[in-house]
Amino acid sequence: MSLVTILSLLISSMLIYATPLIFTSIGGTFSERSGVVNVGLEGIMVMGAFSGIVFNLEFVDTFGKATPWLAVLVGGLVGLIFSLLHAVATINFRADHIVSGTVLNLLAPSLAVFLVKVFYGKGQTDNIQASFGKFDFPILSDIPIIGHIFFKDTTLVGYLAVAFSFLAWFVLYKTRFGLRLRSVGEHPQAADTLGINVYLMKYYGVMISGFLGGIGGAVYAQSISVNFAVTTILGPGFISLAAMIFGKWNPVGAMLSSLFFGLSQSLAVIGAQLPLLEKIPTVYLEIAPYLFTIIILAAFFGQAVAPKADGVNYIKSK
Repeated sequence: MSLVTILSLLISSMLIYATPLIFTSIGGTFSERSGVVNVGLEGIMVMGAFSGIVFNLEFVDTFGKATPWLAVLVGGLVGLIFSLLHAVATINFRADHIVSGTVLNLLAPSLAVFLVKVFYGKGQTDNIQASFGKFDFPILSDIPIIGHIFFKDTTLVGYLAVAFSFLAWFVLYKTRFGLRLRSVGEHPQAADTLGINVYLMKYYGVMISGFLGGIGGAVYAQSISVNFAVTTILGPGFISLAAMIFGKWNPVGAMLSSLFFGLSQSLAVIGAQLPLLEKIPTVYLEIAPYLFTIIILAAFFGQAVAPKADGVNYIKSK
């Protein structure tokens, strides 16, 4: 296997596994920038994956090749609706953010599997027929070496996720909305005195995280698992949370961290095809992403500075 082929396989596989993490970690960034800790990203991804697969299976004959893209939007909307449980609990009822997020993570798999059994009479869905598949960029894929590595037989949604991270950075740091969102996460009392609706901005942050987390789940289910079962989403939500922290609550940083975690996940799948890794037992490659998550959280969590009011319930009277 040539070096170009190895790099092409690595880049393509990395993007496939990193894409769900990119969307979900950016969603978590918006939530925590508004001051709401969202450890329920895993549960939100589960609901996005479930709804995306169900939509794909039911409407593939109607929408054809556009079905996966529409299913991603459906997954995002379901994730948004599901995240409202977290918003109401933490913002209106001032519940502990960690406890509320944990409830989402416990509720989502049970609810999704129950609905799968109701709809299909079994514990998992059938495999989808319409997925994202491989994509060749016109003109760019014809460039010698570089085109073959980066732009041939790759994933379009992966490049869209990378581009979206820069858009999210612009929204968060260069717009009035982003400034207000960040001010609420840093000093909600000061933001309130300036006429900013603190509760509304927190709702926006959680809803954006729900929408992007649902998208991440739908993308994961349609590009990696191609069906839905209780084991479809096991860990990527927590890895996204780690990517957000490692990226220092910055959309671009979260994207770069997600690419790193995506690479570690992809090695567990394609490691046997690579000359340098083919002799390493598969089990070691499979645990690598979770091991990296623990190491990075242990090494960088104390150094990363979260928004000052992150996880602190705001009481207007104070």
